[in-house]
Amino acid sequence: MGEEDLETKVKTSCVQKGKQIIGKHIYGNLYGCDTSFLNNESTLKNLVIEAAKVAKMTVWDTKAWRFGGAKGGVSALALILESHIAIHTWNEFRYATVDVFTCGDKSDPMLAFDYIVSRLKPKYVTKHFADRSSE
Repeated sequence: MGEEDLETKVKTSCVQKGKQIIGKHIYGNLYGCDTSFLNNESTLKNLVIEAAKVAKMTVWDTKAWRFGGAKGGVSALALILESHIAIHTWNEFRYATVDVFTCGDKSDPMLAFDYIVSRLKPKYVTKHFADRSSE
């Protein structure tokens, strides 16, 4: 897909009737997560892909990387046509942050966030919503 094609697809996915950008941002903190997932790059990379599919998003690219050594964690990122999904984990603290931002009215970031939560099995979650729409 050429750069112009991508730009057209992004603009189309982010604009609703009346040329307004519809932006939805769900983000939060997951405490007391299942540690079997938190330090596994391939599992977390697959998790952002699965979450995107559940939420009707189009995956463009994915990356995952480890930081902080054996006690550290993993960051996993899905670049989606509609924006992004990111998970950052701290294995030693059984803690993760999740960030799902989409534009357009076809995808549902709440579904992606809730799917990730269901797989990481935290004991406690804080969840926030920000309207990132244009006027």
